[in-house]
Amino acid sequence: MGLGAEVRNKIAKRAAAEIEHGMLVNLGIGIPSLVPDHLPAGKTVMFHAENGITGMGPSPAAGQEDANLCNAGGYPVTLQKGASYCDSATAFGMIRSGKIDITILGALQVSGSGDLANWIVPGKRVPGMGGAMDLAAKAKKVIVVMNHCDKNSSAKIVEKCTLPLTAKSCVQLVITEMAVFEVYSEGLSLVDLFSPYTIEEVREKTAVNFTISDSLRILKY
Repeated sequence: MGLGAEVRNKIAKRAAAEIEHGMLVNLGIGIPSLVPDHLPAGKTVMFHAENGITGMGPSPAAGQEDANLCNAGGYPVTLQKGASYCDSATAFGMIRSGKIDITILGALQVSGSGDLANWIVPGKRVPGMGGAMDLAAKAKKVIVVMNHCDKNSSAKIVEKCTLPLTAKSCVQLVITEMAVFEVYSEGLSLVDLFSPYTIEEVREKTAVNFTISDSLRILKY
């Protein structure tokens, strides 16, 4: 089952809190595309897209979309002051040379060691890898935002990914509608819990063991 708009924005708002002033950030499609809507006023961030935009702004209001201005997923975007265009080869060059401070991506599965599977379900048609493999391997920080479980109610945070990997040991933070996990070499640490969920409910829906941070926060937004 998909997440409602309020919950999707809750996840995006938590992801936006990881972004610092002056960063260069790449956003995946879906929930990641909502992140610019939740940046605090005065925080200047340049959002990057693989199709050749640096400096995307918030989502356009209904009826204000520019048919010639979209992100890498084909969704309409706006530009902020100082934005620029380049070809896709240059945009990928920025990724592969390590210029991206944070990438925020969706996922099909994340393992307890930070392995990421987000590009294909075997047997399903997909348009291609896109920039996921490059971003997962080269961004300075990889944040995953996603449903805690899939449409069949199976856990998406698992001990070992069963779907084809995008990259190994690349994810540093996982944000779902239930909880936020930091990923360490020794495993996952629960750092935030979204109200009204409980730790017991998160354990039930997570297919890998995790520790609980001494500074665990309960988030109510």
